[in-house]
Amino acid sequence: MSIGEVLSLLRADFPEISISKIRFLEAEGLIEPERTPSGYRKFSHRDVERLRYVLTSQREHYLPLKVIKEHLDAIDRGLEPPAVNGLGPTVPQVALAGDGYPSADSYQADASELRVSRAELLSAAGIEAAFLDQLEAFGLVRPRPGTSHYDGDALVVAKTAGELAAFGVEPRHLRAFKNAADREVGLVEQVVSPMRRSRDAGAKARAEDTITQMAALSVRLHASLVKSGLRSSR
Repeated sequence: MSIGEVLSLLRADFPEISISKIRFLEAEGLIEPERTPSGYRKFSHRDVERLRYVLTSQREHYLPLKVIKEHLDAIDRGLEPPAVNGLGPTVPQVALAGDGYPSADSYQADASELRVSRAELLSAAGIEAAFLDQLEAFGLVRPRPGTSHYDGDALVVAKTAGELAAFGVEPRHLRAFKNAADREVGLVEQVVSPMRRSRDAGAKARAEDTITQMAALSVRLHASLVKSGLRSSR
């Protein structure tokens, strides 16, 4: 869309909006429309929604642009926007759930899309910084490569480990889980490696499908064996 078309879309809800206001918000880094070779701005629907968020936050919650920009950055990292004035973005509850008996479909959603800071992870997982340091020391949790952010999988591991700690289970005790997981990953990789080396056009898709199927089955088998073992020990 052109800047004029964006103006027409927003003016019904925000009568005070103007082209100069949109350009100002762009200059402040709140939106980043594409540019044509001749230099004209081209706005996407995502740009329009960001503008709506900015204008609503200003009008209804009186938030300064610096705070709004921080919220937008958090939203870009997969967090949920604040529901009321004064409340910052929060980690989606679905990211905290993890999987019990997962299906292959549950592995299609990429939890790595979520990006949370160290402070956000500590808050969402309900753990202390020293506990996270231990999880990292034993290789159970680590930031995304090349960044200081953690993904959704790291968040679930941290939260689960924190809940186990209430029963006296320390991070050092969880190395057995990590070692078992690494062996399961190795088994899956052993199966899919020949597919990845194949020059067949559909080989990559088959490999990805095999990974999701085997991941779900291995976790189900692991959970069932633990459940059966605990039952037999009673």
